[in-house]
Amino acid sequence: MTAFRCAAASLDRTESLVGTASTVRAFLLVEAPGAWGVDAVAGARLPDDVRAHLRWLGRDHGVRVLLIRDHVRRRPSTVRVFAAYVGARGPFVETAELPSLDAVRHLRVEGLAAGERPGLTPYEGQLFLVCTHGRHDACCAEQGRPLARALHAVAPEATWEVSHVGGDRFAPNVVVLPTGLYYGRLDPADAAAFVDTHRSGRLSLPHLRGRCAFPFRVQAAEAFLREHTGDTSLAAPRVLRAVRDGDLTRVAFELAGEPWDVVVRTDHVAPQQLTCRAANPSGALAHTLEHVGRWTAPDQL
Repeated sequence: MTAFRCAAASLDRTESLVGTASTVRAFLLVEAPGAWGVDAVAGARLPDDVRAHLRWLGRDHGVRVLLIRDHVRRRPSTVRVFAAYVGARGPFVETAELPSLDAVRHLRVEGLAAGERPGLTPYEGQLFLVCTHGRHDACCAEQGRPLARALHAVAPEATWEVSHVGGDRFAPNVVVLPTGLYYGRLDPADAAAFVDTHRSGRLSLPHLRGRCAFPFRVQAAEAFLREHTGDTSLAAPRVLRAVRDGDLTRVAFELAGEPWDVVVRTDHVAPQQLTCRAANPSGALAHTLEHVGRWTAPDQL
């Protein structure tokens, strides 16, 4: 009997990627090249006080902690960290090489989710984070590792394997920083074009899950607006207003200096097995476009 694979099941039911990115405003990436457990922070080889500190950052300060490792699984003498903010105050990434894991506790990242810079070295490039967290979900390892290999071949300094980012059924999953764009179902054969697209200042619409600084419904509205206009510039559109009324969400954006009106319908989908390890079915959201057009009454915003 063939083992259940959530990514294949999601494809079979033609589930849309749109509006499915985890909602995150700040990331702390910590290099941990060893094995990761089902819960990466709990199951990695981390000192107990560092593990408690990372949990505290996530629980009390809204910082999404992800473990990272180089695709070639090097054993470094230092610990590479990245602190990233992806919100409306202006996305950024800062980095440092620490002498030990214990030094992670001394990083000033408590204000990261509010856009406060921790004072590390500015990182000017883009990061391509590929989820390969197989202990969390088999699809992430089976599909993530070939993609990580392909991305590493074209952008070795910018590609990292990363622990669970959410949306296992859309594997392979990629998060691009500092924009906070989530992508799914990216073919390794398209890795070079994907990197080139981003480095030329454009996003990749066919694989876009959403911009993680936005709520799910606003993510979907941006994706539909991008499809309508063909504008693939990386910078986030400015959200002028977002109003939810039952199943409908109306979002007013400013994109390329123009005001746009987007209405999205969000429905609850019948429960499905959404991950390979899930013991019970879970519900999900599906977004459809109801309206997109120029905003004709900007004085009402």
